[in-house]
Amino acid sequence: MILIKTEPELDLMRKSGAILKAAFLEVGRMIRPGVTTGELDRVAEDTILSGGGIPAFKGYQGFPACICASVNEEVVHGIPGPRRLENGDIIGIDMGAIYEGFYSDATRTYAVGDVPEETLRLIKVTKEALDLGIDKARPGNHLSDISHAIQAHAEGSGYSVVRVLVGHGIGRRMHEDPQIPNFGPAGYGPVLKAGMVLAIEPMVNAGGSDVLTLGDKWTFVTVDGKLSCHFEDTVAVTNDGPEIMTR
Repeated sequence: MILIKTEPELDLMRKSGAILKAAFLEVGRMIRPGVTTGELDRVAEDTILSGGGIPAFKGYQGFPACICASVNEEVVHGIPGPRRLENGDIIGIDMGAIYEGFYSDATRTYAVGDVPEETLRLIKVTKEALDLGIDKARPGNHLSDISHAIQAHAEGSGYSVVRVLVGHGIGRRMHEDPQIPNFGPAGYGPVLKAGMVLAIEPMVNAGGSDVLTLGDKWTFVTVDGKLSCHFEDTVAVTNDGPEIMTR
């Protein structure tokens, strides 16, 4: 069942999203060669807490940190720690916040130092795929219109989309209905209505779409070892168009 949020609930989600925006601002300032993923995690947690929020990921199904820090071929759910970023890396920072019982969820992928042009293109295309998907989050459209827009842009640009990991509804729980694949034909699935809130999150691989989980039982990586890029925003469907709560 896809839950429709009331205006007071949407306002709490906006505040949750604002806390995340502040955390991404602080984390983004720190991205450079030599910084550890653990240091990024501490700054993110401090910022969320000082903003009146609760880190949504820490302790979620046993996850040990505030952020997911996924470097290079790591797709999602990388566990932060002593790893130091190197020049030419990319890192996906995925984090969530809870404010008065309501969740927000977003991801940004950053280039570390000087990266090749082809890597910058992967980041650009993934961000564009997210924006194209968000543009379909309008009343009267079908859920799969979002999925199709993401797939068409990513694959049309020569990349692949991860198929075993999907976006999701969000609100009083981190993961609500519906699931939002990043692939599929347009014109299928539930009809979108004002008050739905969706976490839309394309995961785009430079090589093939296949992924596997590492021994830590959390980190997904590309099977072929090629780069993966991830962007995500929490988006409300409104009669005035999509409202991005985490930007």
